[in-house]
Order: sequence, then C-alpha cells, then structure tokens
Amino acid sequence: MPVSRHGRAIRRAMQVGFAALIVFLYLPIVFMIVFSFDEGATPGLPITGFTLHWYEAMLNNRVLLRAVGNSVTVAIIVSILATVIGTMAAFVLVRGRIRFPNATRIAFTLPIMVPGVLIGVSLLIYFARVLDFSLSLATVVAGHLVVTVPFVVLIVASRLQSFDRSLEWAAADLGASPRRAIRHIVLPLIAPAIIAGALISVTLSIDEFVITWFTVGSQPTLPTFIYTRVKFGVTPEVNAVATVMLFVTLGTLGLAAVALSRARRMTGRSRRRRGAG
Repeated sequence: MPVSRHGRAIRRAMQVGFAALIVFLYLPIVFMIVFSFDEGATPGLPITGFTLHWYEAMLNNRVLLRAVGNSVTVAIIVSILATVIGTMAAFVLVRGRIRFPNATRIAFTLPIMVPGVLIGVSLLIYFARVLDFSLSLATVVAGHLVVTVPFVVLIVASRLQSFDRSLEWAAADLGASPRRAIRHIVLPLIAPAIIAGALISVTLSIDEFVITWFTVGSQPTLPTFIYTRVKFGVTPEVNAVATVMLFVTLGTLGLAAVALSRARRMTGRSRRRRGAG
C-alpha cells in the first residue's frame, strides 16, 4: 500500500524535528571547538584566523596545570575506591542474604536521583560543621564517591545477575574453594563490567562541578578553574581547555562503551548456555 501524503508529511516533519534537535544539542559544542582555534582574543564571528596559540597558552598556565593535576588525582582515587566499594556492594546485593533487598537497592541508587546541589550542601554542612574538617581534595573524593559508587553498583550487579553460576559450581566440584572460584572464574568474567564502572567513575569525577564546588578547599580542580575563568569572560584559552576536556571525556566514555558491549556479549553467551543446558 503506498504511503499517504499525510503520512509522508508527518515523517518529514519528524525528520526535520530530529535534525533540529541534533543541531540544538551539538552546535554550541562545535562553535566552542572552532573558537578554540580562533586567532582573535575575543571569541566571535567572523573567525579572524587559525592558531594553536591558545593551546600553547593553556600548557604554559601553571594554575591550569595544577587544576588538571588535582582533577586527575581525584578521578584516579575516586575510580579505584568506587570500583572496589561498588563491586563489593554489588556482590552483597546480588548474592547476600539481605533482609530488605529492595530497600537496600533503592538506598544505593538514591544519590543518582538526588539533585547535586542538595548533595553538595549536605556534604558541606557535614564536613565543615559536624566533623569540623577542613575542605580539601580529600573531601572532594568523598563527595564524588557519593555519586560514582551507585553507578558501579548498578553496572556490576547487572552483570552478576546474569552470570552463569554453573561455572562456579563446576569449579567447586573440582575442589576449588569459594574464594578461589571468585578470583579465577567470576572476577575475570565480570571484568568488562568492572572496567566500565571504573571508566564511568573517572568521567563523572572529572566532569563533576556542583559537588566539587561545595566540597573543595583552596586547591582548584578543572571544573572550578573553568567556572572562575568564565565569570570574567569566555576566552579562547577557556575554549581550548573545554575542548581538551571534551575529547578526554568522549575517549573515556568510548572505552566504557566497549567494555559494556563486551560484558553484554558475555551475558548473552551465558544465557544461551544456560538455556541450552
């Protein structure tokens, strides 16, 4: 049956709307990248010329390099801690005998749904007023763990729920202890999910601004550095920093997507093996 004229019009309108949405979402990012190579000191149209001067200035900015170093340090520590804590919590949620499993799952995932401003303010009050801690990179790490651990828990728990436990039982029949079975069978098979959780933790930590703003002390991080510079006007140097940050984030998310894809393939093979058995 030929497509009616009305149906073609609706389909064309949907295509135009989708294209407009893509342009709306990504055009500002494109301009940010373009302006980072603009020769002019003030970003704007028309482009006055092509230069790498702002990237050179970025590399010679000691405050910026210190902020990048702080962000990388925090992200690495957060990734390690979130991966360890989240993986252990996922094992407890999936295999532990918990009295209120649904409530426990909600408790673990609740920080994802709570606005970052509320988390930041509550952490500020807790650290500064209750514990009387001086704000530092350590408090930033603690704040980032609040929002990164739930993601690791969800990713690893999803893989554990679909894990074919007959492999563990076979290892036990061959004399392997539960600890050895987990170390040599379970962990290698769920490693892609663990790696994906670690990479997502790195991305979330590097990009996190709101919680960082409330929990950081005098040591700058990359998001707070960009914010303080933007308050005095957007310069091509800020665009250069944001462009580098964008591609680092995309690269990390790409690696996480590859790890998650591998985890899904392993999950599919486990389910097919279970169905065949």
